[in-house]
Amino acid sequence: MIGIDDIRSAAAALDGVAHRTPVLSSRTLDAATGATVFCKAECYQRGGAFKFRGAYSMISRLPSLERARGVAAYSSGNHAQAVAIAAAMLDAPAVIVMPEDAPAAKLDATRGYGAEVVTYDRYSQDRDQLGRELAESRGLTLVPPYEHPLVMSGQGTAALELLEQAPGLDALLVPVGGGGLMAGCATAAKALAPDIEVIGVEPEQGDDTRRSLAAGERVRVPVPRTIADGQQVETPGELTFEVNRRLADSVELVSDGEIIDAMLFAFDRMKVVLEPSGACALAALLAGRVHRPGRRVGVVLSGGNVGAARFAELTAAASA
Repeated sequence: MIGIDDIRSAAAALDGVAHRTPVLSSRTLDAATGATVFCKAECYQRGGAFKFRGAYSMISRLPSLERARGVAAYSSGNHAQAVAIAAAMLDAPAVIVMPEDAPAAKLDATRGYGAEVVTYDRYSQDRDQLGRELAESRGLTLVPPYEHPLVMSGQGTAALELLEQAPGLDALLVPVGGGGLMAGCATAAKALAPDIEVIGVEPEQGDDTRRSLAAGERVRVPVPRTIADGQQVETPGELTFEVNRRLADSVELVSDGEIIDAMLFAFDRMKVVLEPSGACALAALLAGRVHRPGRRVGVVLSGGNVGAARFAELTAAASA
């Protein structure tokens, strides 16, 4: 479905446009986990998350007339911002379907980047259907958050870069929502380092991908009630699941409390602000859900879009 050549093509499209995000290390983190850890800081990407890679990868390669008509997307926040930024850079109008309870910082940022926002109730309405209907009614091209080869390939450039910046990794931890980041990163990682272990991480209350891999088919769960709003997905993507069932070695789960602990660790010890989904993979390592002593471990810190008030609210009890 996608291969390393597709990811290299996406990297060429993103060259000079996307940030080549830094890889961070911490002696305290290494001591706490027994591993040598390399954190790919996608919180420093345009729009504050890895999503810009996939959005720009797709929008930039649309035919010019199609791009001029505009694009539509649906997202809890990070893909919304990514599409808004990429569309503005490419002179394409953008309309984004977002849940009405999305973090205020993400709603405000998406509007600030110039996109029109249409809200919906995530617990009673189907965002996929709303997005498709909106795109069709307005003659827009739908840019899905993960269900497209160009999007998956763009997101996979994060792992392509990480393996160049920190060669010889034994394992790679990637947060899983719809599965696009995981699919792209697993494709890149397995092509460049066939023996690498690729591990997805989901919140305990949003374990649709883990259940699906165990069942051998896509499983639907109720809308997850988790602080990790970027991972409140009911079922894996059809395309992403086909990639991940072939390439992912396992999926581990973390609790909301463990995610908050990871957010605090990143803030206190690494001076990095992470949103809950952005800290999910790090949480698996810190909580011992993934234990790889003596190994070189890559971790994707997928995003940092959390407002100051929300960060304080989430971490207040844990830091007291």
